[in-house]
Amino acid sequence: MKCSKQTLIYPATIAALLLVGSLSASAQDAMNQIPAEARNVVQSVRPEAIRAHMGFLADDALEGRRPGTRGFALAANYLQAQFEALGLQPAGENKTYRQAVPLRRVQVNEAASSMAILRKGSEQTLEYGRGFVLSPNFGKANSEVIAPVVFVGFGITAPELSHDDYEKIDVKGKIVAYFNGAPTNFPSNQRAYYSSTSKLENAVAHGAVGVISFSIPTDLRTRMEATATRLRQSQGVTRWVDKQGQAQRTNPELLGVATVSDSTARAMFAGASRSFDDAVGWATRNTPQAFALPVSVRMRTQTTMAPDIRGENVVAILPGTDPVLKNEYVVHVAHLDHLGIGRPVKGDSIFNGAHDNASGVGILLETARLYTSLPNRPRRSIVFVGVTGEELGLLGSDYFASNPTMPGSMVANFSLDMPFFFHPLLDIVPYGVEHSSLSQPVGIAAAALGVEIAEDPIPEQTVFMRSDHFSFVRQGIPALFIKSGFKTGKPQLDGRKVNLDWRGTIYHSPQDDMNQPFDFQAAAKHVQLQFLTSYLVAQADARPVWNKGDFFGNKFGKKKEVK
Repeated sequence: MKCSKQTLIYPATIAALLLVGSLSASAQDAMNQIPAEARNVVQSVRPEAIRAHMGFLADDALEGRRPGTRGFALAANYLQAQFEALGLQPAGENKTYRQAVPLRRVQVNEAASSMAILRKGSEQTLEYGRGFVLSPNFGKANSEVIAPVVFVGFGITAPELSHDDYEKIDVKGKIVAYFNGAPTNFPSNQRAYYSSTSKLENAVAHGAVGVISFSIPTDLRTRMEATATRLRQSQGVTRWVDKQGQAQRTNPELLGVATVSDSTARAMFAGASRSFDDAVGWATRNTPQAFALPVSVRMRTQTTMAPDIRGENVVAILPGTDPVLKNEYVVHVAHLDHLGIGRPVKGDSIFNGAHDNASGVGILLETARLYTSLPNRPRRSIVFVGVTGEELGLLGSDYFASNPTMPGSMVANFSLDMPFFFHPLLDIVPYGVEHSSLSQPVGIAAAALGVEIAEDPIPEQTVFMRSDHFSFVRQGIPALFIKSGFKTGKPQLDGRKVNLDWRGTIYHSPQDDMNQPFDFQAAAKHVQLQFLTSYLVAQADARPVWNKGDFFGNKFGKKKEVK
């Protein structure tokens, strides 16, 4: 196992940094809002423990921790052993530390699948992989749909933004075609949400039986995302399965789902009331549009199914002390899985996932240790979950958030995924901070630690919807996803460049191992932020609430409490 040579910061040094006399006036005010026992415990954070946890989980012996493999089982056993050693109680199924997460993987049989454009008695058969690709159908081994095609702009219904591509058009029993992405005048979070699988759900809600999507030729980002999606689908699609054996979030009403090339899209528009280029123009002006195309399409999809995988979440709890509030849970989550063994890159085929996400699990464990070091447990219960299947589509967290193993209600979620500590932690981006009252505790914690709160420096990455916290948001639970900002304290070191270079060269590659220049001082400060923020939530009289008029609060926050 290779380890970084980065110098560590030890408890005594942390303690010195947090001494009242060394704090600025604003930090002093913030620290005074934190009970003394929490101030004392946070000084005992151990960066060397984070490094040790990461070193084990990212070792070659765990073979990349892919769900359903020996490597993932070893990682789950390690996490459970650490929970037990800390004295945390089991909070999984049947009084164990485990929650079974049934996973089902399906794949399109390309040789037996086809798509054709039908026009006035003629038929244009398309070439798989060049003119189109199909999504697998979880409900049917063989699925076929033949229906007229209606173009619906971006395929979005967003009443709060006065945008409805389906207005005054009937698509029942028809195939809808739309552009990938969303209008550029949408705020970042709404643009991300409406660019997602919500489009498929919206098509179903309007009665469509099939979907065809394609990118605006000049929109490089959505084209890249569509290409990445096609690549993932060519390797199979995985979903979690409910107690009745049904795969979830699959939209079975859609009998055919295709992504097509520019040339295929233009062929469907030939002879329409508006040309493909004109439709692009309307879209770039963010104008809703919908009209029938002069074609029908036939999609035939043959889907092969692999044996179900037994995924597992690892769940532990520190029970609260308040007779009422102990049935409200503050949930810390980090995904335990990674990509396993794949095609060699630079002679290495093991995708170790040191930063993604052994780092998050290491910080989760050290946060849990701080909680167990408290002389008095907090009022609310604290739950720690190592989830499976994040890399397959947030599957373990979605399963847990949809099927919690504890009675009562989850009131807040803190997710850890690639928190980024390749330089000192001087500022943070707490994704989700603008949506709920969680802005208050994270603001206090950051100020007490002398850390600035920065705005999202990469809104185009739509980070708020891309990790496990969003599974809880979908269940109406306020969440924070804290990552490092771009400040480094060194004029010669560009934090933005460091971040984007890492994403471009190391992310999801075998080079994400322990032989990276991790700054474990910064990792320790991530622990302190997680602990202090959630501790304030656990001790507060009132549970967190969505901000009035918030987009995600309005969309999901009115759900019944998770039981």
